[in-house]
Amino acid sequence: SGDQRRAVEEGQPADFLDLSLEPDMSALVEAGKVADDWDKNQYKGKITDSVVVFSVRPGNPEGIEDWDDLVSGDVEIITPNPATSGGAKWNIMAAYGSQIAQGAPEQEALDFVAQILDNTSVLDDSARDSVQTFASGKGDVLIGYENEAIQAQEEGVELEYVIPEQTILIENPAAVTVDADETARGFLEFAQSPEGQQLFADYGYRPVDQAVLAENTDTLPVVPGQFTIGDLGGWATLHDEFFGDSGKVTQILAQQGAPTE
Repeated sequence: SGDQRRAVEEGQPADFLDLSLEPDMSALVEAGKVADDWDKNQYKGKITDSVVVFSVRPGNPEGIEDWDDLVSGDVEIITPNPATSGGAKWNIMAAYGSQIAQGAPEQEALDFVAQILDNTSVLDDSARDSVQTFASGKGDVLIGYENEAIQAQEEGVELEYVIPEQTILIENPAAVTVDADETARGFLEFAQSPEGQQLFADYGYRPVDQAVLAENTDTLPVVPGQFTIGDLGGWATLHDEFFGDSGKVTQILAQQGAPTE
């Protein structure tokens, strides 16, 4: 998402944008590439949702069901690097928020994030790369998007996935650029229509149209312990606080000798 945003900022032609993080869209508003009312529709600028899940080996040999199972015992984790991947930032905030949801103080939740990263054997550049790493046989568990796990299964990757008791709602923003023509605007309208939302559901994404989501609970079950980035304070403040140059997660990565850019 960050690479895509920077490319558009630097002149990459684009009519329609579907990004991982709201801060990337906000940066394009500041750059004059996206109108400042992009999120003033019924879905607040979102096009799809998902949740963070654990992909495990067939039969779940490590018995991984919840977050604590990732830091007890000798579990090898795969997740992308939050310094380069928007998806990884959602994963990290899911781990952090899972502890906050259980009443842990902020420092304890940060310590938990550090444990997760310390148990991670490969920090790929992107979520898709992490799926490929896991598919190659590396790791016991992959932290990632529910739709990525569903797609991997469709592609023949041998895995199961577990939705932890507490997990974050991944909210994916979409917008047209200020120079986009009516075709692009029509595509966004279609993508947010009931028909478009059902197509997303068919591919494992959670529709932002709640009526369509309710029709797909057999494959996209209700998550009782779901929380949002807004519950934690919102991306407007959390992004720099956690992932900025001196952010809390950036410091953890540096202390562990992991790439921070």
